[in-house]
Amino acid sequence: MAIFTYRVARSDGSIVDGQIEGAEEAAVRGKLESQGLLVFTLHQRSGVASGHSAPSRSWGKLPLGEFLIFNQEFLALVKSGLPVLRVWELLIERAQHTGFQQALRDVRQDIRGGTASSDALAKHPAYFPELYIATVKAGEQSGNLPEVLQRYIGYLKLMMVLRQKVTKALSYPLFLVLIGVAVIAFLLTYVMPTFVSVYGENAKTLPWATQLLMDIVQHSESQVIPGLLLVGVGGLALRAYYTTPTGRFTIDRVLLAFPLIGPIMVKHHTVQLTRTLGTILAGGTPLVEALHIARGAVSNRWVQAGLDEAESEIREGATLATALERPHILPKLAIEMVSVGEETGSLESMLRDVGDFYEADLDTRLSQLTTWIEPVLLLVMGVLVGAIVIVMYLPVFQMAGTIG
Repeated sequence: MAIFTYRVARSDGSIVDGQIEGAEEAAVRGKLESQGLLVFTLHQRSGVASGHSAPSRSWGKLPLGEFLIFNQEFLALVKSGLPVLRVWELLIERAQHTGFQQALRDVRQDIRGGTASSDALAKHPAYFPELYIATVKAGEQSGNLPEVLQRYIGYLKLMMVLRQKVTKALSYPLFLVLIGVAVIAFLLTYVMPTFVSVYGENAKTLPWATQLLMDIVQHSESQVIPGLLLVGVGGLALRAYYTTPTGRFTIDRVLLAFPLIGPIMVKHHTVQLTRTLGTILAGGTPLVEALHIARGAVSNRWVQAGLDEAESEIREGATLATALERPHILPKLAIEMVSVGEETGSLESMLRDVGDFYEADLDTRLSQLTTWIEPVLLLVMGVLVGAIVIVMYLPVFQMAGTIG
């Protein structure tokens, strides 16, 4: 039997830490919940430490995973029927991020003074996005905060899955490129100089390919540091330009025009927009305000500018489909589906369908791209490394043939 450490809340709101014996985590959790306890943490003693024993991170942006955990705990406490201030006290105790914990203290203080939760959260935009504040506000106004929090948690999970898919599709090809560059750099900077010294002393005539490679290595040695400095300065300059509004707008627009990357990014932003807009509209927020909030969930500045134009047109009486069609920021099929949703009065569900469709399409395209990129990269790197090795050994092969 394993020993598990737990942290639970009783029905009166008190927090209890302790240990319990059990065969597996699921059985122990069920046993605790059957006693009317709300389980916060449950870990095997020999495994990962509990939440309060983990090192506390300090200031900075709250990771998306931690924000998801916060909302899951928030939802569980709201459903338990505890008093509002007690709920926030427990959330403060659970927070591990120092800056976020301080923000929660400020929120609790404002709520104690009579401020609505959504207004108190709005004072800390660094930790609570506009979409989240609108969600909580809709829950307060409708008196159904648990339902809107559950909907937001589902949205947050979908966004995390989407981000993980994109990251996973790009990480392995990037890893292959880095490994290939490292191997080539090792051959040219460590192995090749040894061959240069040997051939320079003992060989009279070298094959032209070997001589060319030796000349490139010898002449490039003096240019390595200036080249690296130039690349570093260029990267910093590009990064600095990207942080400016004009630079971000220009680069985001150029990326959407790339042959392979552009269509994938368009689908990614379509999923971001439709899922966010559908979630906000489902909470009862008016269309203009919902589109304004959903604009902040889209990371591409060019698409954001198109959404600004769409928002202005909707204020003047245009439909959502018409307003989104003119800036050409979404695929035509997505616009047609939105138009059908408006005509049938099922815009929110249609937006979710659009998000589901393009997420599945994006997943397929990323899988296809990864499937093709990996063998191509392996082939290119293999050819380069093999060519360098063969060129280095050409004089040896030539000498062996002469002796034979």
